[in-house]
Amino acid sequence: MKKRIVCVFILLTFLSFIATAVHATTVLTGNTDGGAYYRIDVPANWNGDLVIWNHGFTLNPPQPLNDSDLGPLYQLQLSEGYAVAASSYRESGWAVFQTNQDLQGLVGAFKENFGHANRIFITGASLGGIVTADAIENAHLGNVVGAFTFCGAMAGSRNWDGALDLRLVYDAVCSSVPAANIPGGAHGLPAGSTLTPSQMASAVNACTGILSGPYQTPDQAARLSKILSVSQLPANMLLTDMSYCTFAMSNLDYDPQKLDGHLGTGNANVDYGDAFINQTIARISPNPGAHNRLERNYTPTGAVGNTKIVSLHTDKDGLVIVENESEYAKVVPSQNLTTAIAVESTPTHCGFTNNEVIASWESLRQWVNGYPQPTAAAIQALCELSGGPCRIDPNFVIPDMDARVRPR
Repeated sequence: MKKRIVCVFILLTFLSFIATAVHATTVLTGNTDGGAYYRIDVPANWNGDLVIWNHGFTLNPPQPLNDSDLGPLYQLQLSEGYAVAASSYRESGWAVFQTNQDLQGLVGAFKENFGHANRIFITGASLGGIVTADAIENAHLGNVVGAFTFCGAMAGSRNWDGALDLRLVYDAVCSSVPAANIPGGAHGLPAGSTLTPSQMASAVNACTGILSGPYQTPDQAARLSKILSVSQLPANMLLTDMSYCTFAMSNLDYDPQKLDGHLGTGNANVDYGDAFINQTIARISPNPGAHNRLERNYTPTGAVGNTKIVSLHTDKDGLVIVENESEYAKVVPSQNLTTAIAVESTPTHCGFTNNEVIASWESLRQWVNGYPQPTAAAIQALCELSGGPCRIDPNFVIPDMDARVRPR
């Protein structure tokens, strides 16, 4: 009977969320000492708990936040009585170097204006996933009882190994095509480069014909096939991934607050499983200090205390690959972590249905409130109760990261 009441309650929550737009009684905005913008929304029926939203990757500078910057669930969370808050982060790009300080400033502003939150939930997507993982372990924000990540970069700094591999594989495959040259190599773009995203796309197309449709040449098709087979990335996300390992890598390497011109990753001994690539790819060694700094900012250790975590991913994500979840599950105790994988027909990054995200959040809420740890099957069932679409496969086996991003 108790379980049925919970399901009916959640269904009514869904219907209330769909039917009613909720407006917070109080909206507070400001800046932290480090220069990050924050926004805090507190509903009139505040239940004493705080939800923190961590946004994804952007190379744009920090800017003031509006309601859409509070995450995709903020209206539902406000309707449930939670205060919802977010920080812009003081840094662009791989902002994990200082996000704990940004979140501490955010929570400090909350305490100053509204008092201590009874319980804190931390949520985040994409880059916001690793920001969330770092905050659980190191930010000391208060009574963090739950966390919800989706499409999160949960393997942390190891994702940069994959970015380096793609860039160097591209250079090896496309070196014979002059129009395909992208300056910078392992560092991404050189400091001060004026290359634009459209120029980068033109270079990739010159090599692979990925934008040429029926005009793609056999040589271009062969080069594209080689890049995709070695990187194991979906074709429809190659340009996005190339942008990441070009512009985002440059931001990471040259920012004086990050790696200050040094490489944090390398590939000196990597076996790419392909004779041509193994023979032709540039071999790079990381700067030891930069490598250690990148690993500290951030690779999860699993020291999550009593925090309960639900992590949602799509199986074919071509930017933040699903193998991130297997890396995170290796270090976090199983009694603290439930992972659910949505099986999609076309590769996306964060391409969830609304009800998959809502069901994951509601499953976390019930877990924190004393119900048993949810399973992927239970999240799928709850999603179906709301009307779907729901694609979570309880039997999905997450591949190991080593098969995709080769160890070094």
